[in-house]
Amino acid sequence: MKIICNPQDDVIESCVATIGFFDGVHAGHRYLIDQVKAVAANEGLHSALITFPVHPRQVIDADYSMELLSTLQERIELLGQTGVDYCFLLNFNTQIAKLTAIQFMSDVLQKQFHVQTLIIGYDHRFGHNRSEGFEDYCLYGKELGMEVLRAQAYMGSDQSISSSVIRTALLSGELEAANSYLGYNYYLDGVVVSGHRLGRTIGFPTANMVAEPEKLIPVDGVYAVRVIVEGENYIGMLNIGKRPTVNNGTNRTIEVNIFHFSADIYGKIIRVIFIQRIRSESKFDGIEKLIAQLHKDQIRVEEIFKNQV
Repeated sequence: MKIICNPQDDVIESCVATIGFFDGVHAGHRYLIDQVKAVAANEGLHSALITFPVHPRQVIDADYSMELLSTLQERIELLGQTGVDYCFLLNFNTQIAKLTAIQFMSDVLQKQFHVQTLIIGYDHRFGHNRSEGFEDYCLYGKELGMEVLRAQAYMGSDQSISSSVIRTALLSGELEAANSYLGYNYYLDGVVVSGHRLGRTIGFPTANMVAEPEKLIPVDGVYAVRVIVEGENYIGMLNIGKRPTVNNGTNRTIEVNIFHFSADIYGKIIRVIFIQRIRSESKFDGIEKLIAQLHKDQIRVEEIFKNQV
């Protein structure tokens, strides 16, 4: 996949394209992208995705904030796995936000990105007031000589899939559903920092990690996870929460106990991949009861991974 930030600096061939932020690059996104690739192959054109480094809503509304399912770098990596030819990174700004739908199709899609066929997501709208719909885009396309097609919607087992649905699932402890909607296991990358080192004293040393600030952290609880450290794969259990048993106050931490691992990884970047949520975070009546529960958690995590083999 060729990434293009400045179309005027590249030779861009005619393409079939779709537009989206593609947060998380979930199963619904990949279903749409597969349609783009199929149409491109049928028409003998290149396939292309048009996306944005920053979510357009954050440009329009400076007070708007959102927790993302993927950072920009992760999104590009995930999109690269789909096998499309081009990924256009469009720097959405206030000038682009003011364009009408036909101006956007003409000035941006056609003149900059050489879009010959545009595939519209089933619920996608663009243009400064977002009042126009698919039929309008078709009329503008005929005027411009651009074919406009409507994509088929992807349906999960019980509902349509969206990034918002996945965020809700992660924040409500429905990890299995979230992973199913994503089409892969949700993950966090983060730097290992020094913590209170309590885990070492009770037989469960943990790596305290700081995740990317814009990325969504799943709901508090204990999780079975895979851990990637310098390219090596380990299993472990991870706690997200405020550690109420040891009076950690309001400080929310992400700590992972990596099984059969003792190397010094302070300052290194690790990846934790969420496999299963075991339980909610609880306050225990003393350290001994906490230790007893951690032993039970470890046994359960080991069973989870044993059953995956």
